[in-house]
Amino acid sequence: MKLMRVGEAGSEKPALLDADGKIRDLSGHVADIGGEVITPAGLARIAAIDPKSLPELAPTRIGACIAGTGKFICIGLNYSDHAAETGATVPPEPIIFMKATSAIVGPNDNVVIPRGSEKTDWEVELGVVIGKTAKYVTQAEALDHVAGYCVSNDVSERAFQTERSGQWTKGKSCDTFGPIGPWLVTKDEIPEPQNLGMWLTVNGQKMQNGSSKTMVYGVAFLVSYLSQFMSLHPGDVISTGTPPGVGMGLKPPRYLKAGDVVELGIEGLGTQKQTFVADR
Repeated sequence: MKLMRVGEAGSEKPALLDADGKIRDLSGHVADIGGEVITPAGLARIAAIDPKSLPELAPTRIGACIAGTGKFICIGLNYSDHAAETGATVPPEPIIFMKATSAIVGPNDNVVIPRGSEKTDWEVELGVVIGKTAKYVTQAEALDHVAGYCVSNDVSERAFQTERSGQWTKGKSCDTFGPIGPWLVTKDEIPEPQNLGMWLTVNGQKMQNGSSKTMVYGVAFLVSYLSQFMSLHPGDVISTGTPPGVGMGLKPPRYLKAGDVVELGIEGLGTQKQTFVADR
């Protein structure tokens, strides 16, 4: 299934995209897409509904595909080819940092370049959405705790991230720096998350063209690994790292400015399109 949330910010309706590409209203069955609704039992209840029995919704703004995310966990330097372009060494264990949940926006919403920014960058990433509480799970069990996948743009301000003291989080958590969606695609539609084509363009120019197969630490490993340090709950999102082609890795580096348009997508998970605007 492809689950989504549509409507104005703060007033989104839960919906699904049917086989004919029509948006169907789920609000008569569930309050939102998140929490108990995306557990195995919750997804089974939605799957039992005939999509044609649901009212059709007119195309409108698409919101973030998950509501009520408690943790937005990101993995750094998780693609061998991306680590190479930035001159970094692949870490012996995953680099973990958090992106504030207040950064989450819809996949096509404007992204605001924060005041004082000179190095706002792009990163297409595979997002993993937890659907069942995970604590001390093994790799063999890990995917049982995944509800599905989504496109994530881990927008980053590199000067805030790497040139100022402290951790990466402040360069990752600016308002609007976390577009996710358009859909939560349930894992039955993505049987092999480690072989998905990924791409990103800036003003129509292809910048990233990679694949999740070059991830150093795969989805099952990451879910298991993270669950050793913290419980993962339904609605938590793991953004799993980016392939090469980010602005920071170019020679000379290239960063985003007001008016730039970024488009990105992952095979089977849909596309995003954001216009970058200056903070006022």
